[in-house]
Amino acid sequence: MRPSFFHHLHPPTIPAAQARWRHTLGAGGTTVFLMLVLGVTGILEMFYYVPNPEEAALSVQVITYHVPYGGFIRNLHYWSAQLLLIVSAVHLLRVIFTAAYGHPRRFNYLLGLGLFVLAIMLDFTGYILRWDQGICWPLTTGTNLIKTIPFIGDFLFRLAVGGGDACKTALTRFYTWHLFGLTIPVVVLGIWHAFRVRRDGGIAVPPPHARTDNVRISRNELVRREVLTMFIASILLVLLSSFFPAPIAPAMIGKPSPDAETRAPWFFLWVQQMLKWGDPFIFGVLIPFGILVILAFIPYIFPKPADSDIGTWFPKSNRLAQVAATVIAVFIIILTLLNR
Repeated sequence: MRPSFFHHLHPPTIPAAQARWRHTLGAGGTTVFLMLVLGVTGILEMFYYVPNPEEAALSVQVITYHVPYGGFIRNLHYWSAQLLLIVSAVHLLRVIFTAAYGHPRRFNYLLGLGLFVLAIMLDFTGYILRWDQGICWPLTTGTNLIKTIPFIGDFLFRLAVGGGDACKTALTRFYTWHLFGLTIPVVVLGIWHAFRVRRDGGIAVPPPHARTDNVRISRNELVRREVLTMFIASILLVLLSSFFPAPIAPAMIGKPSPDAETRAPWFFLWVQQMLKWGDPFIFGVLIPFGILVILAFIPYIFPKPADSDIGTWFPKSNRLAQVAATVIAVFIIILTLLNR
């Protein structure tokens, strides 16, 4: 079969051991697929969404209840965004647990981490665009945390929100951030990340002299596996979108009173739990930023994985990095569950 353009995006062959689903978990390819679904469904929603504080929530209701298949498209967009964060986190942990971040992949590791952070910010801004009664206090709390940053907090607040009461003035700014300020960098970094994967030699594997298995598969087999993974992901998305609708609430009128049931979006519940402990800057900004710094410096400050361990699960030579990533993951999961 003559290779198509899609086939040419893949290397001619890759090692069979590192191409198995139990090694990659299909996380990288699924992430790309979910981003494509988000892009297509987001464009469709733009035809009906009105980025105006008086009409935004009503336009979401119109999309959900009156536009043909609008509710299903919105559900697809919502569940793609949630699964994107989960799959991206799995991909990040897989890279750490298989020592796939070593030279020359250190910079690409940082690109991937940056994409993960941007995906979280995209999800949060998309959450705000509902502009219903459920978003005011999470929006106020999140934006006020920016103000606690010494010296530059007020500037960053104006940059993010535009100044004033976030629940009255921030919608247009967040819509712009969602469509352009975050989406464009995600597209650019995503293409750069994929290019660096190819440039750095493809999937991480031991050097030739350290390999015990030299079997390789063709790009045709790789594409077949990717298509199968996308098909499975599509079935999951359709099932979730059919039986579990995206959250929707009445339009926000004025500024709602604080409610004991008010919660941050699920991916920030762990931060909300920490805010109960004390100083907002320490627990809402400094600790999350410190976790991000630790993750970013894993390829630089932790012992270099042995060449023979690259691309293998839980190698002994990067045990310290595994422990650090596990502690961070367990810490976040426990705090999230405590705040459910």
